[in-house]
Amino acid sequence: MNTVKSTFSIKDLESFGGIKAHTIRMWERRYNLLEPERTPTNIRTYSLEDLQKLLNVTFLLDHNFKISKIAKNSSDEIASLVAEIVEEKDLGTNHHAINSFNIAMMNFDQRLFSQTYNQLRKTLDFRSVFFEVFIPLLEKIGLLWQAGVVNPAHEHFISNLIKQKILINLDACSETTSKETDKIFILFLPENEIHDLGLMFLNYELESRGYKCVYLGQNMHIENLKYIVNTQHNPHFISYLTVNPCDTSVKQFAEDFNKTIEEENIPLYLMGRIVQKVDQKELPANVQILKTIDALTATLN
Repeated sequence: MNTVKSTFSIKDLESFGGIKAHTIRMWERRYNLLEPERTPTNIRTYSLEDLQKLLNVTFLLDHNFKISKIAKNSSDEIASLVAEIVEEKDLGTNHHAINSFNIAMMNFDQRLFSQTYNQLRKTLDFRSVFFEVFIPLLEKIGLLWQAGVVNPAHEHFISNLIKQKILINLDACSETTSKETDKIFILFLPENEIHDLGLMFLNYELESRGYKCVYLGQNMHIENLKYIVNTQHNPHFISYLTVNPCDTSVKQFAEDFNKTIEEENIPLYLMGRIVQKVDQKELPANVQILKTIDALTATLN
């Protein structure tokens, strides 16, 4: 289990804020921007408040503020400047938006998350927001979580806010798109698989294209899928794997799927991190590896 840090090194700040360590040290000497504690061996250590302040500073730098001007403000005043920009101005590049979401995450600030998202939607559709902003954001958060820089509570907070946006957009497209009736997509995650954000977005992608879907979600036993096969016309199954399914290999999972539902011609599409290096030739003919969401939509077309 990862031990979550209560203090941060200058390398942690460099990784999270994107500011080089030598620049941070220079700002400390010239502007007293941060005042780190020192270990007995004179190594800098930073608090969560220091990290939050640095994120706010980099956000303002991205919006053409000078560091000399920023440094004249208190931490609370710097945070207020960030809030004003998010509320009143176009966020511009995606880098600005990602930084704003990082600030929202570290402060558990749902209002800032919503403001940033609403500004993005003025110029981008939801699919673009997901691919261009949410995915890079989550990838960065995942790496920082592995390194113990962010608390799991931060990751859960931001992930659940993103899920809320998926559900809102899913509900909207479900009411406006006509349904293709030649096939039905069954979306599920196998046992031990709890990371459902990718599967939720796949559900949105399919629904927005007019396909009928049944979303089963997390921790589905394969034997429970047999009922779907027996009661639904032309089912196509989709699963999104980030851990080894059912404590076995992807190949064995695919073979167990066919054996359990007692069919060998029911399509099963597999996506996610675990399948990226799986050899398609090793899998049953009805099982297809799709390495990207675009690959799925190309297959459907």
